[in-house]
Amino acid sequence: MKISDVVVYEVKPRWIFVKVVTDEGYEGWGEMISGTKTETVVSGAKEMGNYLLGRDPFEIERLWQEMYKSFFRGGPINGTIVSGFEMALWDIKGKYYNLPVYEFLGGKARDSIKVYSWIGGDRPDDVAREAKARKDMGFDAIKMNATEELHYIDSYDKVQAVVDRVASIRQALGDGFGIAVDFHGRVHKPMAKVLARALEPYHLMFMEEVVLPENEEAFREVANHVATPLATGERLVSRWQYKNLFTQGAVDIIQPDVALVGGILETKKIVAMAEAFDMAAAPHAPYGPIALAATLQVDVCSPNVFIQEQSLGIHYNKGFDLLDFVQNKEIFQYKDGFVAVPDKPGLGLIIDEDMVKAVSAEGLQWSNPKWRNYDGTMAEW
Repeated sequence: MKISDVVVYEVKPRWIFVKVVTDEGYEGWGEMISGTKTETVVSGAKEMGNYLLGRDPFEIERLWQEMYKSFFRGGPINGTIVSGFEMALWDIKGKYYNLPVYEFLGGKARDSIKVYSWIGGDRPDDVAREAKARKDMGFDAIKMNATEELHYIDSYDKVQAVVDRVASIRQALGDGFGIAVDFHGRVHKPMAKVLARALEPYHLMFMEEVVLPENEEAFREVANHVATPLATGERLVSRWQYKNLFTQGAVDIIQPDVALVGGILETKKIVAMAEAFDMAAAPHAPYGPIALAATLQVDVCSPNVFIQEQSLGIHYNKGFDLLDFVQNKEIFQYKDGFVAVPDKPGLGLIIDEDMVKAVSAEGLQWSNPKWRNYDGTMAEW
């Protein structure tokens, strides 16, 4: 079997799908992150796709090594391109052998996968009402963005506003409801310590990206101020970038993104190494259906994954949502805060390619907001 064609689709609201075709009729789907450089990722995918033509799709590790290893390597653009192709290759292999991908990675380690739901948006408001709505849908855990813009040193009024929002959820839903607060890298070290300490009494499930990953040395400082588990990892683009997190020991939960860090097997390697350091995993997956399906394959065979992000109804999904491009919508049906272990071959998805083609024809332009502080300086989004 040889790879005979590669097709790249730009799909609203902010996704890039790739289809890898073989000369024996088997097809695999992958997903790449558009980020703020959609055209760059698409061009890179087409360039790398040409390299794959004529190759054996079952030699996944060999092809991964060749796609990843060049003199100038790494970075999110190359990382997401490699990731998308890698998951498509696994999809082909699973369909050929009529097995879910996780059966190649050790088989099931669990009976179901716990998931949480997003609330609050980029500028959180009325989060107690939204959290109550998610609980009524069966979820017993949510995640919310913490704050809007915060300068290096900023007003305690903004800190109190975050505390008040979290307190409103805790008061409405009780101590047994899981609350994760995403600092989203918007908070610099001086204010991160203040905000983390202020949120400590509310017994959060975790605090996410309390500082940007390039300031990883500050994780230890924040950890010294709180007992709440700290989480990070969504922006890291290779397993090598996780080495310092593992040895530093300040972070409790890693969040690799299967569509950025190199694909399914790389995510499995990272999560398995985290287990060796007694760390939990909650993989990052706020994007489209293919990336989430690929992530679930890792979850199934990884005992230290304790909860999974998912993007159904997330505030970024404007116009289209997770289920719009999937024929077998039951794969993402959540019951009592859990999703069933997928059992179909490959990634377990049946993609509605006609829908994908129609939406892709409209083009894609997506960019994250550009925020400013009160004095006009650039703020982290």
